[in-house]
Amino acid sequence: MTVETTSLPILYSFRRCPYAMRARMGLMISETKVILREVVLRDKPDAMIASSPKATVPVLVLADGTVIEQSIDIMRWALRGNDPQNWLNHEDQANVLIDQADGPFKTALDRYKYHTRYEDADPEIEQAKALRILQQWDAIIGDKPCFFGTHNGIADFAIFPFVRQFANHDRDWFNAQDIPNIQRWLDAHLKSPLFQSIMYKYPQWHSGDEVTLF
Repeated sequence: MTVETTSLPILYSFRRCPYAMRARMGLMISETKVILREVVLRDKPDAMIASSPKATVPVLVLADGTVIEQSIDIMRWALRGNDPQNWLNHEDQANVLIDQADGPFKTALDRYKYHTRYEDADPEIEQAKALRILQQWDAIIGDKPCFFGTHNGIADFAIFPFVRQFANHDRDWFNAQDIPNIQRWLDAHLKSPLFQSIMYKYPQWHSGDEVTLF
């Protein structure tokens, strides 16, 4: 490891995790260079657990030892360092939607997709709860390309991975719902060069491996 790379933050990530996706998008668009360590969730590295006992991705370890454990905090940290596309415009309004996504929408999504893990979860009820939130977001987007105005911001990129996860659980059902603005918005994100660039498949990191820059 060179002197240059020892000064870089280390990102523990998992390609398919929606939280890690949004962290990677924030780092990518802010042009924040990090050392990437791809994690396999059933075989978490000791170095990650030592840095963050919560042992979930993403985790960003800064050069001074500071640990940022929440994906939205990683996005904000990166964008406050460099925000070339003004993702932090409308931040107060964006935070309301992000809280809704990370709270009731994510709860309904988990109980819908993983209903067997919850004794009292009815997947149809949870699906309906999530749909009601999607209908609210559909109305906010309207005929615009994104939540606020004509340019995507932190709300769009923080929420998109979870809508993707919800849609993918039953794509035919999702496509049949009357949420055309959300469907159009989701499709645009799935096809975006940014999303494609952060979904490159890296091998699992092991201690002693060569440095992978992201």
